[in-house]
Formats: sequence, structure tokens, C-alpha cells
Amino acid sequence: MEIKKSTKFSRFFVIGNMFFFEVSLGIVTNTVLLLFHVLTFFLQYRHKPIDQTIGHLALIHLVMLLTVGFMFIDISGFEDFWNDATCKCVLYLYRVMRGLSISTTCLLSVLQAITLNPGNSCLAKFRQKPLHQNLCCFLFLWVFNMIASGRFLISTIATPNVSSQSLIFVTESCSLRPISYLVKYIYFSLVTFRDVSFIGLMMFSNGYMLILLCRHKKRSQHLRSTSLSPKASPEQRATQTILVLMSFFMIIYFSDGVIASTSGILWKNDPIRYCVQMLLSNGYATFSPLVLISTKKQMIKGLVSMWGRSVNVRLFTDEYLP
Repeated sequence: MEIKKSTKFSRFFVIGNMFFFEVSLGIVTNTVLLLFHVLTFFLQYRHKPIDQTIGHLALIHLVMLLTVGFMFIDISGFEDFWNDATCKCVLYLYRVMRGLSISTTCLLSVLQAITLNPGNSCLAKFRQKPLHQNLCCFLFLWVFNMIASGRFLISTIATPNVSSQSLIFVTESCSLRPISYLVKYIYFSLVTFRDVSFIGLMMFSNGYMLILLCRHKKRSQHLRSTSLSPKASPEQRATQTILVLMSFFMIIYFSDGVIASTSGILWKNDPIRYCVQMLLSNGYATFSPLVLISTKKQMIKGLVSMWGRSVNVRLFTDEYLP
């Protein structure tokens, strides 16, 4: 029995370290990405909707990972400060951020498809949307996802000391109590409509971008035959990055759905299995900023110069100061 407990503790320790590394990396990279786009917003005269959307996505993922950190603290056994209000705020905020992550990722895919679209197309007029229209779009996404996640404000409670078959355990200290069939049906319909519509639109825009990239490849082969440079434009390179990002999102989303539906994680108070699911479900929030930062040459040059400046200062301090 003691050997079994020791093995379980060692597994939880390893998975917990992996989870802590993932969340820490995601918080740092999303903070860097967010600060870069905030500075770009204030320093540039022309504001691109894609840059605003990437900054908005970085903010969402930053809040999402911070919230997940609080949930991991609860799973680790620190339960002193958890009550009904804390459980409601943490779980509700996390679900809202997850919904916003899906919605904003879809918006990013659609905007990139519009950017890649030919200039003589009817969609070209949407390339440079006014700032207030973009902010109204963000506001709509926030309100919609806050309403779609309202169930967690109603049904989340602090888990009592006694076990109950009617409760759905979410973390060590928080559970979901049963709600009426009508309320459950309304919120289930909203979440299903959100996921199906946004993911369907995301897949459609990705397919459209693939078609445009294939056309560009054929055009490039023709230009190569006439000895002209077939170099891809920045929009096309950005589109390839967005396609990689969307593919990674699809893999994470469907894998998380399969694990949640087949293993019954939410119905079993097992911290190891719950950590594994959170480790997978938050992979997109952690690694998407790395993919986006890799396409920002200006950001990479700034980070390299800052790193070189800090190294030079450290060398100077070590050499000339006692």
C-alpha cells in the first residue's frame, strides 16, 4: 500500500513539474507577445486588425494560464482559501478564457484569409477595419462567452467534506452541483453553437487559405520558368504560420475532447489524471506565442539586442567592479 502511494506521489510530482514548466513558459511568452503589441499599438500610426487580434489572444492566454495556476495550487492540496466565491470566480474565468481562445483564434484565421485575398476581391475592403469596429468585435466575443459560461456561476460550489454522487468534481476543492434540465440545455446549446460555428468557420478559412497558397505556388512555378524571383510575400509567410497554428489548435482541441469524454476525468477526483488533461488542454496557450514570436523579426531582433546588452553590462560589472 505504501509502495502504491509512493508511486502515485512520484507520478504526480513529475507531471506537476511538467505542468509548472508549461504554465511558466506560457506566462512569460504571452507577456512578451502582449507587451510587444501594446508598444506597437502606441508607436504605430496605422493599426492592423491582425496585430490587435494577436495581442488580444496573448492577453486571453495570459489570464487563462494564471487561472490554471490557481487551479493547480488547489490540486496540490492548498485548500485553505477556497470557498464558494473563489471557486465560482476561478472556474468561471477559466471557462470564459477558453471560449475566448476559440473565438479569437477563429477571428485570427478569418482575418489572415482576408489579408491573403487578392486586392480586387470583395473581401479586400475588410483588410483595414477601423479601430472601433475591431474593439466592438472583441466586446461581442467577451459578452457572448461570458453568457455561454454562465452555468459555472450558477452551479459551482466549494466541495464539502463528505462525498456526494450528485456532484461533479472539477478540482480538489470545487465541484459542480446539479442544475435544472432547462438551464443545462440552454447553456449546452450555447457552448455547442459556439464551438461548432467558430471551429467550422476556422476550418473553412484554413481551406480557403490553402487554395490561395496552392494558386500562388503554381504562379511561382511559372515565374521561376521565366527567371523571375518566386520569393513569397510576407502575407504568404504569415499565412503559413497561421495554418501551422490552426492545425496545432485542432489537434489539441479534439485530443482534449476525446480524453475528457472517454476517461471521465471530470467525474473522478484523481489529481494525476486531471493534471494530464490540463497539461494537454493548455498546450495551445503555451506554444502559440512561441510560433507567433518566431514570425516577428522585429521582436526577435529586439530581444536579441536586449539580451546582448544585458550580457555586456554583466561582463563589464564582473570585470571592473569589485
